[in-house]
Amino acid sequence: MQKALKITDALSGTYLLEIKADKDFRISAKKFAGTLFPSGYYYYSGSAQKNYENRLQRHLKPVKTVHWHIDHLTTIATNRITRIFLFENAPRSTECEVVRFLVENFGLSEKFHGFGNGDCKTCGTHLLYSESPIDYNQFISLYQSTVRLIPLSSEIF
Repeated sequence: MQKALKITDALSGTYLLEIKADKDFRISAKKFAGTLFPSGYYYYSGSAQKNYENRLQRHLKPVKTVHWHIDHLTTIATNRITRIFLFENAPRSTECEVVRFLVENFGLSEKFHGFGNGDCKTCGTHLLYSESPIDYNQFISLYQSTVRLIPLSSEIF
């Protein structure tokens, strides 16, 4: 059994998952029953105020008990997390700031209203969609003092 690569030493923070969906798919969550999720890139903003490393490692596991909305996406074989942007020790409110920033600066779609934001009163969703990936250099340059990029690919592991 291969040991998981350690992602962070931070105890808490916010993160942005980039998920590439190679094919259209549907999920079993009642709220999204019948909804077609098109192939493309999904950006999910979340946070963990404790056990940050464990939360990130859980997202990377392809087999797990589906607990959160995002688990529905990360357990589909044709979907894969391609990058994780870390905002170590950032407050929970950062996840909402990141969503607003991506919509305003990259024009990402908020088409999946109510996805992954059950404890949020300000955002319509924490899952954004784009047919193509965002410009990482631009994103990182704007958040350079707070963000770390973790590229995930078969070349690393």
